[in-house]
Amino acid sequence: MTHPNDVAVGIVGLGGIGSHHATRLTERGATLVGGMDVDADARARFHEEFGVPAYEDETALFDDCDAVLVTTPNRFHEEYATAALSAGLDVLIEKPLAHTLESAERIADAARDAEGFCMVGFNNRFAEPAQVIKHYQDEGRFGETTHVEANYVRRRGVPGRGSWFTSADVAGGGALIDIGVHAIDLALYFLDHPEVVEVSGQTRSEFGGRDDYAYVHMWGDDSGPEEFDVDDSASAFLRAADGSTVSLEVAWATNRPPTEEFVVRGTEAGATFDRANDDLTVHEAGVGGGHHLSDTEIETRDGDAHAAEQATFLEGVAAGETPAINTVEEALRVQRVIDAVYRSADRGEAVRLD
Repeated sequence: MTHPNDVAVGIVGLGGIGSHHATRLTERGATLVGGMDVDADARARFHEEFGVPAYEDETALFDDCDAVLVTTPNRFHEEYATAALSAGLDVLIEKPLAHTLESAERIADAARDAEGFCMVGFNNRFAEPAQVIKHYQDEGRFGETTHVEANYVRRRGVPGRGSWFTSADVAGGGALIDIGVHAIDLALYFLDHPEVVEVSGQTRSEFGGRDDYAYVHMWGDDSGPEEFDVDDSASAFLRAADGSTVSLEVAWATNRPPTEEFVVRGTEAGATFDRANDDLTVHEAGVGGGHHLSDTEIETRDGDAHAAEQATFLEGVAAGETPAINTVEEALRVQRVIDAVYRSADRGEAVRLD
């Protein structure tokens, strides 16, 4: 069998996240064979940093690859992922699956018919505390998991206004589709991917469009409020067919303390996972000799979730087997929830998912 580090990997989209993935690949000794980007400056930076060819067109890159990471802006995921799948390559797409539900569905259709497989970059599932929670769930420690409080809230964290992140046409949305997608995915992962049947949501744009928006730091240059046409926060409630639920709070900017806590509630126990610092606490109750409540801090190993995600992807490519985690079908369910939150906000009422 091919060793995972011998898989020839290319990267499409050589911006920040593309370079991040390239760094992780080279750190593990993987075979990075090249990159592709339509921007000449991005190609030059990538070639200088990693010493591999950088192409303007994907065809030449695909000829040298066994597998491809797609790290472009959301709008272009479909174009490059479907081309790579048509070329017989295995594909890892950064989250979200696409900028719209329709585009995501076309990617999923292409993946079903492809020789290779498609995996989606929800790296938070690979965080050590998330894996410990899943282990405890499988052991039955939590009983039946019934609800997840999913929070991904920044106090001031709007990306550079004028970047593709703040363009509805390119990103497909704002805070909800950028960081909310992680919160939704992790919540559904903890609930074993139930069928979501109803969504009630509200999106807001309260900060990014203001001349007086005060920020401590901003990722990217700021071109001002006229370059901002997306949501900067969202609140939602999800109900599944099995009765499980998710409450969601997401924000790039809001007047409250930041939080990245995920609270998992079960019939026998629960847990709080603080994504910001990887803290994990288990909440339990005992009745022997009197009712007793306990909160136990669980020490987990340090780990790199992106590196673990890449390892799973490369092992799947090397073995010729589709990974059982981070599947395109799971990503499509997340995309349907995102679409439903936006539709609910537009209509001012809860929406049903078919």
